[in-house]
Amino acid sequence: MRLSDCHNIDDFRKLAKSRLPFPVFDYIDGAADDELTKARNTRSYDGVDLVPDVLAGVADIDTSCTILGRKSALPLMLSPTAVQRAFHWQGETAVAKAAEKFGLWFGISSLATRSIEDIAAMTSGPKLFQLYVHKDTGLNTNMIERCQASGFDALALTVDTIVSGKRERCLRSGFTTPPRFTPASILSYATRPQWTLDYLFREKFSLPNLDTHVSEGSSKAVSIAEYFNTMLDTSMDWDTAAAIRQQWGGTFVLKGVMSAGDARRAVEIGADAIMISNHGGRQLDGSRAPYDQLPEIVDAVGGEIEIICDGGIRRGTHALKAMCSGATAASGGRLYLYALAAAGQDGVERALAILKDEIERGMRLMGVTQVDQLTNDRIRQRTLL
Repeated sequence: MRLSDCHNIDDFRKLAKSRLPFPVFDYIDGAADDELTKARNTRSYDGVDLVPDVLAGVADIDTSCTILGRKSALPLMLSPTAVQRAFHWQGETAVAKAAEKFGLWFGISSLATRSIEDIAAMTSGPKLFQLYVHKDTGLNTNMIERCQASGFDALALTVDTIVSGKRERCLRSGFTTPPRFTPASILSYATRPQWTLDYLFREKFSLPNLDTHVSEGSSKAVSIAEYFNTMLDTSMDWDTAAAIRQQWGGTFVLKGVMSAGDARRAVEIGADAIMISNHGGRQLDGSRAPYDQLPEIVDAVGGEIEIICDGGIRRGTHALKAMCSGATAASGGRLYLYALAAAGQDGVERALAILKDEIERGMRLMGVTQVDQLTNDRIRQRTLL
């Protein structure tokens, strides 16, 4: 299978699986426990039908919108994801450049494999930093100040990783950051020579936003679960969030909000946006899908705060359904991670071009010429028997 054979996000997934050692692929693809919530995140979009208008004169359409104060060419964001250098040697560099080319927001994680400063220097596009609150308060302050100095447009505080979800695929494979070769996985690494050679002989894997304070994850291999369970601050609460918002002073997002009550609290502390997210199904298995929870949260705080529906996006029509249901934008991680793993920047650009084409085609077929015409009267709940 070649990159030119990829015509949807699932095709990129198949190509990534063929090119990655299985511990690395399973880290991207896997989720918590029985992975019910991960599957639900995408399946939830099947429960809503689009209602198109015809004869609407759709020769000229405008897919752009404003997200977090900056213009986006599509109602779509690239969610922050960790350790991208493990998936392809270009890592976050590829995603940053592709996002800028397509005029989209993208985010980097605290556990990014490119530094805050490097990302800021390579793109003028809108960029978000995802903050994990560590027990080391000096590290938290260091990352915030570096983002301020580098001109990041928004800070997203991740609120759903007080402890790690039980990611059983990673437990079986022994995946760590940095990746390490184990007796159980050595054959898989050996039969993926391009990935293995890139990993061994290109620039060394590191987590440059953390390694000023901690060795775990950069020079000391740990599992993501071990990192979360030992390094992150389990005492984080609403006072913590409010204090970080004050310390940051700029556009502030809470990532991982899933209840209407928490959405209301986000408004009360002055957050600019929430990302309705269950961390790609990687934390609390059995939780609702963001899209299923979207109407309830829109009813509670719609018009008071921006609402980004994060997770499960595999099609342009999924983003359109999220907009019709009241979201400011849709976002996702795997939608570009599979493509990154499959073919680096070329893969990400092809994936974004496909999603852009699907959004444009979907709007035309719906009789929509502007994003603000994606309203609730254009969808219907499907009756499930």
